[in-house]
Amino acid sequence: MEHIDVLILPLRGFLTAVGDFLPRLGVAMVVLLVGWLIAKAFRFSIVKTLRAVNFHVLTERAGIDNFLQQGGTGKDTVEWVGLLGYGCVLLASLIVAFNSMGLTQVTDLLSRVMLFVPHVLVALLVVVFGGYFARFIATAVQRYFQAAGISDAEILGRIVRYAVMTFVVLLAVDQLNIGGGLIQQTFLILLAGVVLALALAFGLGARGRAAELLDRWFPHDTTDSKR
Repeated sequence: MEHIDVLILPLRGFLTAVGDFLPRLGVAMVVLLVGWLIAKAFRFSIVKTLRAVNFHVLTERAGIDNFLQQGGTGKDTVEWVGLLGYGCVLLASLIVAFNSMGLTQVTDLLSRVMLFVPHVLVALLVVVFGGYFARFIATAVQRYFQAAGISDAEILGRIVRYAVMTFVVLLAVDQLNIGGGLIQQTFLILLAGVVLALALAFGLGARGRAAELLDRWFPHDTTDSKR
């Protein structure tokens, strides 16, 4: 009899644990199903709202959509923002589901990921509006140089645009708080090295080319020189 009780007690404990876990699992499955439906509706509403306010026009003019198309993706920035909202709702439903099952360690991990999502959204907005601003500044600079009669106005406009976009990307990376500023410092060091190398090459090996460009951009008035 005692031998039978020794065999039955672990089985009874296992069945009791399974009986306690199955209702929690059922609740978690219902939460995930409802969360999935809400996530799809939330994604649809985000895409419709952003297209209604012409946010896709802003991202297209900023050059973000063109960059995504060159990367091989068939989605524009608006659709990616919708996917981000979709993932946020799913992540929230996963947190609730795992919390209902008592898996606190998984819940803590997902909560940290959830807290990182707003930083990604802010970084994306910085890139979008920064890209639009960079294109606006580059166009203004190019038109100014063209009005001044400088033949390389398009190249100078591109240089200004790339410089502004570099600053924008640094701001976006700073919003992500990745590496405690190590990425920004490394990028600035590499950028400073490239600028120094170009300055040395241009100053030492291309002084004639530099003089030619300066003479072409700012031509001397021959009549004034003769006087």
